[in-house]
Amino acid sequence: MSALAQARPIARRLPRIRPRTRPVEFGLLAIVTLALLVGGASLGATEQWLRAQAGGEKLGAFGFAPPDPRGLGVYLGALLVVHVAFVLAGRRTDQILLPAVAMLGGIGLLLMQRLPQDLVTQSLGSVELRLGQLQLLWLIISLTVVSLLALLVRSDHWLRAYKYTWAAAGITLLAMTFVFGTDVNGERLTLTIGPVSGQPSELLKVILVVFLAAYLSENRSLLAEESTRIGPLRLPPIPYLAPMVAMWAIALGVVVVQGDLGAALLFFAVFLALLFVATGRLSFVVGGMVLFLVGSFVLYQLFGHVQQRVDNWLDPFRDPLGSGFQTVQALYAFARGGLLGVGLGAGLPTIGGHLPVPAVHTDYPLAALGEELGLMGLLAIFGLYLVIVERGLRIAAAAQDEFRALLAAGLSLVIGIQAFIIAAGNLKLVPLTGITLPFISYGGSSLLANAIAVGLLLALSDRGAVPPPPPRRRRWHGLFRRGTVR
Repeated sequence: MSALAQARPIARRLPRIRPRTRPVEFGLLAIVTLALLVGGASLGATEQWLRAQAGGEKLGAFGFAPPDPRGLGVYLGALLVVHVAFVLAGRRTDQILLPAVAMLGGIGLLLMQRLPQDLVTQSLGSVELRLGQLQLLWLIISLTVVSLLALLVRSDHWLRAYKYTWAAAGITLLAMTFVFGTDVNGERLTLTIGPVSGQPSELLKVILVVFLAAYLSENRSLLAEESTRIGPLRLPPIPYLAPMVAMWAIALGVVVVQGDLGAALLFFAVFLALLFVATGRLSFVVGGMVLFLVGSFVLYQLFGHVQQRVDNWLDPFRDPLGSGFQTVQALYAFARGGLLGVGLGAGLPTIGGHLPVPAVHTDYPLAALGEELGLMGLLAIFGLYLVIVERGLRIAAAAQDEFRALLAAGLSLVIGIQAFIIAAGNLKLVPLTGITLPFISYGGSSLLANAIAVGLLLALSDRGAVPPPPPRRRRWHGLFRRGTVR
């Protein structure tokens, strides 16, 4: 048999790639581009005005750093490349997720370029990268991850078939952080491998969603219909619920021992949300909330840093220059912002040569954005997170099977719940936790983990190849079939 004859069956099995325009995505990305260009121009104009007011002094005296227009240009160019790749691939994936994520990432990039650049520095060989440059680098890497997953993932078998392997790998990585990690503010969260460091708990949240989606899809009917009676109580069937709870409890326990209570709260909330989505039983959620309240009281009694965070949440003005300093200054920043904000670049003046909120680039980005964009700007940012959650739930509703539905729901909810937790902490609605604001806060591990979630959501949203149009029937054929000639 000739080589050409052997190649024909293979060619028939390969998917035929037909470029397909994405007008909705293109239009929304154009709006994102315009908004970010206006934001960059506004930031640059404000900084020029501040320099003029200072009598020509360097802007660094205010703790500001002039934005790099090349960085914003590189970011917008990367978005165009991703869009063109989606068009050429021809896959019918969601057209709204990428613009929503792009807008959040652009806001984070402008914020990091506008803050003092010496907040974070890292050397890569002979090149020293600073805060804005590092954020741009991680954004480009994250966009690459999103596009690769969206274009290359066509089967979910490798996710659902190895759920225990993924869970074990994630917990092992987290345990390595407990043994070999470095302490930051009394919490051992960061694992360093060579020149790269990150928080494995960010990756574990995606792994946990994959595991829960796979296990719940296999046992959903039993968990939804069966019950174990213990006296007057009706509990879930213990034999089927136990393995899932055990894997979740191990991850949660390691995180609690490490002191990363923000990740622990995120895991617990995602667990309850997916359990309710899979079974529809509100009693599971109520029981989980009772366990959460009991566990919170126990943690408050056992861990000193938990007591400190709760006390700061209840009354930050008790020690406004010490433990409550950042919380108080964040509240002042929101108050200064008001409804419309003070303008990009005009907020967060230094106090005594230092930023009033030292962790503004990680834990308190909403304080800076609330001061400069005001309440309306914050509502717009919250709206973008709601768009991501809505698109994820829409993808889940249209999924072909239960695993894909639960996976899409879990991936969107983990982003939404994380954004809610950190936003509520910044606004003093809950005690502040150590998690990041998705796509806005500085942090490579956070950006990569959320990029994996968005990339998988795009892959799950693929509606397959366009069916061929029905053959056009000639008019004379219909006339002859009826036996009449006009």
